[in-house]
Amino acid sequence: MAAEQEKKPEIEIEKKSKSIGKGKKPREFKEKELEIDSSSLIRILGTDIPGEMNVYTGLTRIKGISWSFSNAVCNMLALNKMKKISTLSQKEIDDIISLIKKPNFPIWMMNRRKDLETGDNKHLITTDLDLQKEFDIRRLKNLKTYRGWRHALGQPVRGQRTRSHFRTGRAVGVQKTKAVKAALAEKEEKK
Repeated sequence: MAAEQEKKPEIEIEKKSKSIGKGKKPREFKEKELEIDSSSLIRILGTDIPGEMNVYTGLTRIKGISWSFSNAVCNMLALNKMKKISTLSQKEIDDIISLIKKPNFPIWMMNRRKDLETGDNKHLITTDLDLQKEFDIRRLKNLKTYRGWRHALGQPVRGQRTRSHFRTGRAVGVQKTKAVKAALAEKEEKK
């Protein structure tokens, strides 16, 4: 019985509650723990990357950077691939940005080899990549090439069949019943 007397008093945890209405139990909400360091966003080249991601995976969030390019950046700068992005110093981030802007990698890793205008080998990222792709499609349309025609018509460009399962066709919308009845009535009157 002495053990029962020595029991520690139970600690009551107050929870926020919200009353719903008459005769109903209040809902209980659990408080969320905030993690400041791991949930912070790091901005690299105009792209927000969650701080809890590792460097190898986080760099692939930037448009135009593939897994192999991200691996090459980590190896070139001798960064640990599994290091969290939120733990990078400002100097390391600046090194990553400068290497991505002017990569010193083999030509086969670039995403724009032998540019039509300059003849240079470049690696385009983010909005530069989008703009260049748009300009290339516009050039094909102006030259009236087969690929340009296919882009203009909204058809598949790379030889896919179009009889069934074609993805970029127009969606068939739902028509209102009044409009359908009016159209049918007009057709009957013309007959």
